[in-house]
Amino acid sequence: MVVTARDEGEPIVDVLARIGEAVTLPCEILVVCDSPDDTTVPWAQKYAGTDQRVRVVLNPHGPGPARAIRAGFEAALADVVVVTMADGCDDPQQIDQLTRLVERGVVVAAASRYSKGGQQVGGPLLKGLMSRLAGASLRVLARVGTWDPTNSFKAYDRKFVQEVGIHSDKGFEVGLELVAKARRLRRPVAEVPTIWLDRTFGVSNFKVANWLPAYLRWYRFAFGPKLTKEKMHELLGPAGGPGK
Repeated sequence: MVVTARDEGEPIVDVLARIGEAVTLPCEILVVCDSPDDTTVPWAQKYAGTDQRVRVVLNPHGPGPARAIRAGFEAALADVVVVTMADGCDDPQQIDQLTRLVERGVVVAAASRYSKGGQQVGGPLLKGLMSRLAGASLRVLARVGTWDPTNSFKAYDRKFVQEVGIHSDKGFEVGLELVAKARRLRRPVAEVPTIWLDRTFGVSNFKVANWLPAYLRWYRFAFGPKLTKEKMHELLGPAGGPGK
């Protein structure tokens, strides 16, 4: 499990405790930070003393959530990798369910705010509207397999991610990127409904204006004919970005 964090401070302890309590499957919990000076690090390390599943990973690829997620995948040992945020917005009770879906054969299992039974509580109105519209159009027109491809809370087949690579280099668009790649390769994607609650502490690091072009890139990429892995790499170039 990859938990991306940036200056979460002491509240990371409660987030990790909820994850540790909710997950019943064998797991490792990787808290990925950009710098040893991040305020998350001492609190996560302290909590790791009470739960040996927790490990702090320093991102060697430079700042930003996309690079932190890539660092988490590189450090992960499990066959299934769940990406979740350190802000407490995601429901850790669903981690086991998402993991089981990947074990059954899908390459991406998404926690969906917009499918039946899902809900988003709070958060910026414009961001939520854009996410919902993008998800609905991709689900109906591109048949990506989920109503919520932009949500970062997903489980992945690690071998699939190693196969296609991560080209994202800025924001949280990695989730959309991997859904789009799965669609173009015609690999199975599934979802479960989730209730997302806006963070009650700290400040969001989500930057809509700065990251919108990257989201649009993967939105467009989801449309198109079936590709082979070789053709995909030819079109996209080397994966990894700076630091690879």
